[in-house]
Amino acid sequence: MAFMVISMLSSCIKDDIYPGPDQILSGAIIDSSTGQPLQTEAGTSNTFIRVWELSWNNGEGVTSQDYNVQRDGTYINTKVFTGRYRIYPSGGPFVPLVYTSSTTGLEVDNGSKTVDIKGGTTNVNFTVDPFLKVEWVAEPVVNADKTVTVQVRFTRGTTDVSRQFSVTDAYLYVGTTDLVGNNSFNNLLSQQLNYTVAPYTSTTVPVNGILYGGSGNPDLGRTVSITTKAPLGADRQYYVRVGVRTADNVNKRYNYNAPKLVNIPK
Repeated sequence: MAFMVISMLSSCIKDDIYPGPDQILSGAIIDSSTGQPLQTEAGTSNTFIRVWELSWNNGEGVTSQDYNVQRDGTYINTKVFTGRYRIYPSGGPFVPLVYTSSTTGLEVDNGSKTVDIKGGTTNVNFTVDPFLKVEWVAEPVVNADKTVTVQVRFTRGTTDVSRQFSVTDAYLYVGTTDLVGNNSFNNLLSQQLNYTVAPYTSTTVPVNGILYGGSGNPDLGRTVSITTKAPLGADRQYYVRVGVRTADNVNKRYNYNAPKLVNIPK
């Protein structure tokens, strides 16, 4: 009797053993204005890759999974089941590829991809139009008092007038790692340049290619200088980076340039 019970349990255990996820899904979100991966910020509060499995139950009743995107615009998940998936980026400071229409309530799909994941590594890239393009104009300057001044230029990253929102602020972030950004920075050193923004209403119409006015819009295309709030610690290394944000009516994320290393002398 005991032998029968053990045999039955053994049989059940064998039947319940399925291959684990052993596929790799990787890729990048490409900035259409540069051809390079989109600079963003790491963490769960920013850009992510949304993944729907279609090979299970024909995709019916399936809950999506979200994969974090790294600071440099790349992503990777090394534990994915073999199957067919629908994939698209979301949550970032760019014209969305997939969104719900405010007029019809229906989904608009301008760029999701359906891929078969099998055979090892599957690489899937997406190209997006960022709300803003943020560029370094010059190398960061360490001043005599050990504050740091940076010069940047930000311009529109999309020609879609309905997505050209007012510029709300530019933020010089200071941190001790290259992950510096809105979710990882030294508040005592970082400096925010705030702009006023005209109120948005549903009846607002574009004027001169701008959805609605604000004091930050005249700085588009100009060289903007920002200096840290306070001197940085002597004989130390810091990373600096500038994020610029628009009053988009969804996520209000920052567009960034790449972080730069700054060495503060003794």
